[in-house]
Amino acid sequence: MKLIISLLAIGTAMAATPTPPVTTDLKDANGQSVGSASLSPDDNGVKIVLDVHGIPPGVHGIHIHEFGKCEGPKFTTAGGHLNPDHKEHGKLNPNGPHAGDMDNITVGADGSAHVEIVAQGVRYSDSEPNSIFHAGGSALVIHAREDDMKTNPSGNSGDRIVCGVISQ
Repeated sequence: MKLIISLLAIGTAMAATPTPPVTTDLKDANGQSVGSASLSPDDNGVKIVLDVHGIPPGVHGIHIHEFGKCEGPKFTTAGGHLNPDHKEHGKLNPNGPHAGDMDNITVGADGSAHVEIVAQGVRYSDSEPNSIFHAGGSALVIHAREDDMKTNPSGNSGDRIVCGVISQ
């Protein structure tokens, strides 16, 4: 009995320490807070729990961008989609997708959304090329329109309307 308890204690002590999520503040082109995103590791990539308000209703493209900079109003400082493998945009593109490509989100008529999404092409580490924590960080960007999931370089998803810096 003592041996079993000791082995259980050793196994518990050796178990991986859970990695805490990081929270990203999301801002619109005017620098106003429009919500947050919590990012955490997932077996299939990075889990993102998104809470937004005050943005236009409808379907919007959302991507992980290559630089951890969100200077408004156009957020071009975030660079393009995270794409260390130099692929083309979109899950429906035979030469894609970018690491930072994700499914669209839908914002309700009241301008808010609570969405859980998994970014499958990126990793919650700092040692892989497709890491959200690569040198300089990355950014979470919401676009004005729906992503068509195939047109290079951004799926015809339009202007960048929300941005949040991702860093540890």
